[in-house]
Amino acid sequence: MSANSHNNRLHFLDRDHSILAFNERVMDWARRADVPLLERLRYLSIVSSNLDEFFEVRMAPHLAARKTNEQRGLYTVATHDRVSAKVHALVAQQYAIYNDELLPLLEKKGIKLVAHGERNPRQRRWVKEFFVREVQPLLMPVGLDPAHPFPQVANKSLNFIVRLTGKDAFGRENEIAIVKVPRILPRFFRMPPIKGSKQTHFVSISSLIRSHLTDLFPGRQVTEFSQFRVTRHSDLAVDEEEVKNLRTALRKGLQQRHYGEALRLEVSAGCSEFLSHFLQVQFALPIEALYRVPGPVNLVRLNQLIDQVDAPALRFEGFQGGWPVQLTPGQSYFERLQQGDVLIHQPYESFDAVLAFLREAVEDPNVLAIKQTIYRTGAKSELMNLLREAVRRGKEVTAVVELKARFDEEANINYAERLESVGAQVVYGVVGLKTHAKMLLVTRREEGRLRRYGHISTGNYNPGTARLYTDLSYLTADDALTSDLEQIFLHLASQNRLPKLNKALIAPFHLHKSMLEKVEAVGAAARDGKEARIVLKMNALTDEPLARALAHASQQGAKIDLIVRGACILPAQVPGVTDNVRIRSVIGRLLEHSRVCFFRVDTVEELWLSSADWMNRNMLRRVELAWPVTDPALRHRIMDECINAYLHDTKDAWLLQPNGSYVPAGLTGTGRTRSVMHSAQTTLMARYGSKG
Repeated sequence: MSANSHNNRLHFLDRDHSILAFNERVMDWARRADVPLLERLRYLSIVSSNLDEFFEVRMAPHLAARKTNEQRGLYTVATHDRVSAKVHALVAQQYAIYNDELLPLLEKKGIKLVAHGERNPRQRRWVKEFFVREVQPLLMPVGLDPAHPFPQVANKSLNFIVRLTGKDAFGRENEIAIVKVPRILPRFFRMPPIKGSKQTHFVSISSLIRSHLTDLFPGRQVTEFSQFRVTRHSDLAVDEEEVKNLRTALRKGLQQRHYGEALRLEVSAGCSEFLSHFLQVQFALPIEALYRVPGPVNLVRLNQLIDQVDAPALRFEGFQGGWPVQLTPGQSYFERLQQGDVLIHQPYESFDAVLAFLREAVEDPNVLAIKQTIYRTGAKSELMNLLREAVRRGKEVTAVVELKARFDEEANINYAERLESVGAQVVYGVVGLKTHAKMLLVTRREEGRLRRYGHISTGNYNPGTARLYTDLSYLTADDALTSDLEQIFLHLASQNRLPKLNKALIAPFHLHKSMLEKVEAVGAAARDGKEARIVLKMNALTDEPLARALAHASQQGAKIDLIVRGACILPAQVPGVTDNVRIRSVIGRLLEHSRVCFFRVDTVEELWLSSADWMNRNMLRRVELAWPVTDPALRHRIMDECINAYLHDTKDAWLLQPNGSYVPAGLTGTGRTRSVMHSAQTTLMARYGSKG
């Protein structure tokens, strides 16, 4: 059978269903008995956060197809209904874990959410007094009538809908009122301890308000009520070709983001048909978009409860990344990098070393210029303060700020303005492309000439996520590679044509084509009977040409292992199509984020690190960077820690099946338990980190 006929049998997995399957794997951590109880609760909240983003970013075209009764194309009524059914099932499992497993276990540990009917007289008095003093003054109930139409309800905000009997102050029988709960109010409050009891009691804001709804409507009777929450489309769309000032246009878009198209309506499980239908009509949503939940409508806010509990035994044991093994504290980075490249495996090794590199560059009088890309840096960024200090010390600072980093737009706009205010050169990259490459370039005068030092990474310059995401940082003084970085920065600032690079591959120009060629070369080697191997580690594989090339290489005999954390459209081990492709997803305590590409053609091996996942947007609509690792010791270390350790993970890994489902790697016919299996993350944490 020809390769074309094989590829005709290649049916890609659905991307949205693959994203939802990823969340099922995350939710498994909420079920695991070997995970501390409060951390199980946190994983449940992570799933809610992920689902929020799924609706905000992925659901709009499905809903549009549903509303227009679209029967053909990529998005149809059928795709909408299948995705909706999958999400409903996922949410049902989520609340079952919350109500039937975690809440009873928490109560056994002395942590209890006390409902209105469970409160003793003293607790009811406290709740009443607290409501009157701290909550009621911030609530503004709105009775609906022609002069008071349905109010604007912000994305993901907590609200109540109330049905009333009786008449208002003007003798009118307006029976529906809305109560918006301000975001400034915490979602969980710790109640005073009961004398002689070791239990810690909490009350949720929704329970507290529902207990005293009647206080908001004196002289009227509340007959029905429900909490509700609306998720809206939140992906900012700005036509960069049309706008004169991208920063101003994005600021305007941010103001409107909270009030985009409604996509999902969550209400209490006991919400009446009358009230739920009223809200559905108001938000123009079909019945499939209605989610009745037996608990808080926003499990993301469980983090506030978790953070208030003082129970170290119910949390992960503290972990702090060690100082990078290739670096000596106190040694000059410039002296060290003249001896060779340095690899930092975060968070097993501390991101503080990257900040220390920038700090030395800022404080060194011989450093003349600093250039850096800014994608995500966190709300309070020491890195930004260092760049501002560099300007004050007279250095030339260029910052390529990606204003369209999803959900970080406002922070990045603010950083851009703060950098400009002290005299830094701020540019926004290339029109129509997101700058996703992570690069820092330092130019230093040494012995009468200029020398460059670079930092490139698979992750962001964000100290917060650097403690939670696995990434590879790479420090180098290699002339060829740092020259490439210089050319890329010049290209981003001037938008002149990019010259031929020495080592690096850059999207959208070379990366996609080069990766396709490398996969095809491995396939050709396999066809000729040579050693042929591909191992890839990434967050997502959704680019069809690359997925098709991998399938073709498999059909030619190449052995392919993929470690793909999230969405993956390529099925594994489909007879005659992807027999030689094995795909695993590792979901651990840390979020897998590093991107590594290994290719072997006969005796020639290549190892690449990259900022890019194998997604169409990364390859063709972003500025992304990939670079080769040629140092034998560093290559060996990357293969050991990022590839082999994960290929042998039996505790946190899941194996993709031909039908798109995933099964735990350690439970495939062995009957073993997770407690005796191998976890790559746990091993690396023990190797490099310190506890506490």
